[in-house]
Amino acid sequence: MLLSPDTLAKLERLDFAGRRPLHGPTHGERRGARRGRSVEFADYRNYVQGDDLRFVDWNIAARLDRYFVKLFLEEEDLRVSLLVDASPSMSFGEPTKLLAAQRLVAALGFIGLVRGHRVSVGTLGDEARGAGRVWRGRHAAQALFAAIESFPATERTSLLEGARRFQLRRTRREVVVLVSDLLDKSGYEPALRALTSRQGDVTVVHLLSREELHPEATGELKLIDAEDEEAVEITAGPELLAAYERTLQAFLRDAREFCRRRGLGYLAIDNVTPVEQVVAGALRGGGLVRS
Repeated sequence: MLLSPDTLAKLERLDFAGRRPLHGPTHGERRGARRGRSVEFADYRNYVQGDDLRFVDWNIAARLDRYFVKLFLEEEDLRVSLLVDASPSMSFGEPTKLLAAQRLVAALGFIGLVRGHRVSVGTLGDEARGAGRVWRGRHAAQALFAAIESFPATERTSLLEGARRFQLRRTRREVVVLVSDLLDKSGYEPALRALTSRQGDVTVVHLLSREELHPEATGELKLIDAEDEEAVEITAGPELLAAYERTLQAFLRDAREFCRRRGLGYLAIDNVTPVEQVVAGALRGGGLVRS
């Protein structure tokens, strides 16, 4: 089971915040920044010929002999797309990075379903194979979880290929969350550029294992690349570990700065922090979700 009943109960109090206004084609259950005709008052503007007289504030007209039209916040239909990198490198760690990613998108997907949003989940390989199923409503939670649990662990789809395929099927602005370790020999930059080619609210969750963040192995080691099985023999000592730490911090810093320049949200997490803490802590603090 990806999420405990206690975790699900905590998630029910949250919703997607959205770092920028998103407009859907139909009325839904999300309060947005677009002016419409729901029940929540937003502001006034001067009346102009042709405006609907039902929205004129006649009390103000009687007092000031001027005509103002009431404006309201429109309820918006929100689409949430959750993408997971399921390449071989995500099988590393205990628990694996893939399992941590599955738990995270299950939590985010559940938040979306409870709030009445349209939710899609998939791996980058699913995108290459033509994914696109959408779930909506609390009753769809178990089907959504089953789909997430079925994610494979050895997809060979590159970050760039998956991102490009996803962009091809996007039809409108939406909230997009990519969960990945960003470990791709071709680099992560082209893939993230592809995700910014259309308007939307995109967040990159950079997921690394505790073993990658704080390696403890020393001595004579043979390292095997999970992506292409290329092997290299090393002697791990204090100097090498210090050099690794510098490279790791540069990797994290560069990814964060790249996302900032491109207008993407960026959050770095590990594979061992409980998912409810990740959502209520890092994701809430980063502006992806709110109470």
